[in-house]
Amino acid sequence: MGLLSPNEKQSRIIWFSLTTLALAVVIVLLGLICWGAGIIINNLSSVLIPIALAAIIACILNPVVDFFEFKLKIPRLRAILLVFFIAIMFVLILLATIAPQIVYESQQLIDSLPSNAQKLQNKVGDWLAHSPTGIKIKDLWDKEYGVKVQEWLTTALPQISSWLLSQLLKAVSWIGLLAGFALIPIYIFYFLLEKKGIRENWQKYIPTSDPVIRNEIIFIVHSINDCLVAFFRGQILISFCTGTMLAIGYLIIGLKYAILLGVIAAIIGIIPYLGAITSLILALSIALIQFQDWFHPLFVILVYILAQTTEGWVISPKIIGDRIGLHPLTTIIALMVGTALMGGIIGGILAIPITAILRSLLFRYVWKNSTPSSTT
Repeated sequence: MGLLSPNEKQSRIIWFSLTTLALAVVIVLLGLICWGAGIIINNLSSVLIPIALAAIIACILNPVVDFFEFKLKIPRLRAILLVFFIAIMFVLILLATIAPQIVYESQQLIDSLPSNAQKLQNKVGDWLAHSPTGIKIKDLWDKEYGVKVQEWLTTALPQISSWLLSQLLKAVSWIGLLAGFALIPIYIFYFLLEKKGIRENWQKYIPTSDPVIRNEIIFIVHSINDCLVAFFRGQILISFCTGTMLAIGYLIIGLKYAILLGVIAAIIGIIPYLGAITSLILALSIALIQFQDWFHPLFVILVYILAQTTEGWVISPKIIGDRIGLHPLTTIIALMVGTALMGGIIGGILAIPITAILRSLLFRYVWKNSTPSSTT
């Protein structure tokens, strides 16, 4: 007896189920690919990080090189050398103006670290011993976790020792990373010098003669390149703005080491939120020690909230979100998913450009009747 053909309603249900299953399979495969890519990238970090940094710096310097080459008619080699000279002079000016203050604040912070740590410990201890809220927290901690902490310390010491030994063994890989950093200027020079040849000749190495497939590969590569360039150029500018806002805010409230904290936020800020959070933790500790009250730590938190609000609602959406076509909420979700799948640092750096690339591919192959709201 033959099977009856499904009616229209049953056909829609079957089609919806198959589509949902196919979408779930694609999502799982993409997750596995990102997870595997994260493992590979982490294992090859000593090689890939210097090359990636050189590529990012080359993308930043390339518009200046193009300006000298095409607008001022300077040969590209001389334009690159001129840009190197300008960049070196800019760094030297920064070192002459900001670096002394950073070195002074760093030395002060290192020298006062033992006494500051003791002051902070005494401050917290006094609060736990005399404040009604502190007494309740201390009693609750001792009752609930005191015995557990002692048991953990007893059993965890061997594990801590083995972990420290493994970290010492991993430190050997830093030698290769440092050697790679020494090669960054050479990488930058050749990236800038060979830009024209790479742009004109890379399509010759596509392993297919089918024009349709070649065009699709060219589109994908261009999408990846545009998203990466837009993101990293924008994120460096964002981290600089955030570090500057935090430094100014800390200076206004009279916090010590304000410039150093702003520089830390700017350097680590290539990963969204990480630099600002690190600076916040250090600033709160310094405020507690310096002012011996609870008002200035609240001022520090207020400065942090204002800086993050300005970045999240004004700077970041305009510099990155609009350029790569991502909504701010999509950006936050992408960061969370990226850090979960590919590891903290690498995932945080690559999450947004990868999401933008997937968006471009979806508009290309899935939502064919739609056009992106903003181009890359």
